[in-house]
Amino acid sequence: MSAISIRSHRGLRLAAIAAVASLALTATACSKQGAGSGGSGAGPTGTAAAPVIQGDITFNDANLVKLDDALKAALQGKDLSKLDLAMVVNVSVDYWNAGKVGFDKGLADLGVKGTFQAPANGRLDQQLSMIQTMRGQDISAFSVSAIDPTAIKAPIQAANSAGIPVLAIDSPLPPEDGAALYLGTPNYQAGQKAGEAMKAALGGKGEVVVLVGSLTASNAVQRIQGFEDALKGSGIKVVNKLSDSMDASKALTNAQTAIQTDPDVTGLYGVYSYDGPSAAQAVQAAGRSGKVKVISDDSDAQTLKFIQQGVIQATVVQSPYQQGYTGAYLLAALKVLGKDATMGLVKQYLESDGTTLSSGVGVVTQGNLSDYQAKQTQLGITG
Repeated sequence: MSAISIRSHRGLRLAAIAAVASLALTATACSKQGAGSGGSGAGPTGTAAAPVIQGDITFNDANLVKLDDALKAALQGKDLSKLDLAMVVNVSVDYWNAGKVGFDKGLADLGVKGTFQAPANGRLDQQLSMIQTMRGQDISAFSVSAIDPTAIKAPIQAANSAGIPVLAIDSPLPPEDGAALYLGTPNYQAGQKAGEAMKAALGGKGEVVVLVGSLTASNAVQRIQGFEDALKGSGIKVVNKLSDSMDASKALTNAQTAIQTDPDVTGLYGVYSYDGPSAAQAVQAAGRSGKVKVISDDSDAQTLKFIQQGVIQATVVQSPYQQGYTGAYLLAALKVLGKDATMGLVKQYLESDGTTLSSGVGVVTQGNLSDYQAKQTQLGITG
């Protein structure tokens, strides 16, 4: 393990956190200065100002830096030479570029080998085949964003029986599936933030269609539930939920159909990383930019471009980088230190459910887009 590279990486992440905090304070001050003299949110003509979507990109970085340091200290002096770790995600899309960057950095800091794998089209059979092949290659431990929580149960239990720890990332798994821990987005909270953003964008009334890659995946179910709960008590109604089976072209078709067949639809919520850009393309092509509001998830390059253009009003972002980086350290600890010792280090950072280690949730708008992009660049994330 390289102490120099570890200190350098920690310093870089702490600098990013400090920079974001400073930028947030500046943005808040500017927001107050820009409120005008109308008072109580009034615009320059005395009319009520439109609700503002609140941006936030602090994530859970401060706690994860502390945990990373604790894991590094516990692994110091241990023999890691035989470790071979893996990160298996649910689909090959831009969203996971940051996860791979983080995982590769974690492997480098640990001084161990590993592999990042992603099924090309989000196919369950490919993901299960990848896991089976890794078991035959004596993988030490792996993290997985499961496409189907039911189908993944038997492979995880088989891995545990073979002494291979498994870490759930991105999408939580039931405790009985056997994953040691869930590291990722608190998806219900992410959905709530998307719902609050939609309420602000629509001014509290309208009809919304949800676009999603799967109606059964745990992360999607929890996000949609949080989104709908956030809308309760408002005049906004979810009139449809359209699955595209992780097919971006189908997502585009769904979005086009939603706004063409129902003129009362004034909002689209894109749950999977490509759903937001698909919704934005449909809205833009129909000449309804700004009239049909789009709230999305994740930070694909297209999504950020549409935010800059004002076609997407806000996107709820995750931290796949941390799922990769901290995930590498957790896998090493689970294998070398054991589950009990690892959980002893992790427990103080868990959410109230006692099983979720949050990588945090952010909200990117036009107002904080440049700050978010600067933070990504500091971490070495491009594209």
